[in-house]
Amino acid sequence: MVPLIALLVGTAVARLAGLAGVAALDGWHPALRVGLALLFVLTGFAHFTSPRREGLIAMVPPRLPQPGALVTATGVLELAGAAALLIPTTARPAAAALALLMVAMFPANVSAARRGLTLAGRPVTPLGPRTALQILYVGVALTISFGP
Repeated sequence: MVPLIALLVGTAVARLAGLAGVAALDGWHPALRVGLALLFVLTGFAHFTSPRREGLIAMVPPRLPQPGALVTATGVLELAGAAALLIPTTARPAAAALALLMVAMFPANVSAARRGLTLAGRPVTPLGPRTALQILYVGVALTISFGP
């Protein structure tokens, strides 16, 4: 739920800043970039901090090798993508890359839900709501990548 709140609040605050005269944030497209970047900063740092890191490692499907390295790599990609979203010239390709990353990581969410895992001591988001959130996040990324 925290990533969704970050997306919504980050987008709203950025949009309000744009309306207040911050030219770089004037419009929904730049505001969405800020909201999605905030989402990925939060989720990216979770790949490196306890107890979330341990939960994310457990989420990696058992058939994949080196789950710790995969979690580190995806965390780095999320943080790099967040930074690239904030640079107008790199925002569109970064958003497309993040959409692909989310699609690639979704099987880990499915696996975690099916195995009844926890993340930081709380059950992972059930598959139905998680799928809806994933569709929203990928949709925002694609809107940034292919929108105005």
